[in-house]
Amino acid sequence: MDDKLQRELLAELIGTFVLVFVGSAAVLVAPVFGVLVPAFAHGLILCALIYTYGHISGAQVNPAVTLGLAVGGQQEWAKSAYYIAAQAIGGIIAAAVLVSVFPQNDAGVAAFLGENAYNFGQTTGFLTQDSVWTAAIYEAILTFFLVSAVIQAAAYGRAGKLAGVAIGFTLAASILAGGPATGASLNPARTLGPALIAGDSSYLIPYLIGIFGGGVIAGLLHGNILGPEEES
Repeated sequence: MDDKLQRELLAELIGTFVLVFVGSAAVLVAPVFGVLVPAFAHGLILCALIYTYGHISGAQVNPAVTLGLAVGGQQEWAKSAYYIAAQAIGGIIAAAVLVSVFPQNDAGVAAFLGENAYNFGQTTGFLTQDSVWTAAIYEAILTFFLVSAVIQAAAYGRAGKLAGVAIGFTLAASILAGGPATGASLNPARTLGPALIAGDSSYLIPYLIGIFGGGVIAGLLHGNILGPEEES
């Protein structure tokens, strides 16, 4: 593994850590403040990460984005596999650190959030328990939106220096649309870390299938049909 790839993987690990930590923290306090907090927290931090780490690794910070780029021919498969591993590790570490900062049995946290409001920042909603495959389809649709924005705005450069803004806004809008229903993860690393730390994997497989599926469909569509036209 060369030095350049090591730098890229470190950027992806740190970037995913930041995204999952901030996003999970926002969901943890969402019972008090509502869906606007996680929507804007995710969107704003993703926008910042793109401008912070984009020049190093592309700031994909999302295995569904990475897989979408791979199937669309914008990134090598071997490199994508390394990226996904780094992103997953970053998400798990972030969830573990957040729980240590906001312990479930802490009296101050319980008083602030309410007796039954504590969560681990999981990406779940009212569809998750009884209609998990419906939730997975919803996640696939929202992930399609996000990965489409990443490919067109950033990979193809259609948004120029505003790519981070376009992608961050897409994530925020998707969470506003789907947060109450599914948690609006759109990111396997965002789902995996909190689920493992919470000890609840009941929804994990459907969510991963849905999220990765949405990324793959976006990658195939924009990589093979809606890509840049050949210049004459």
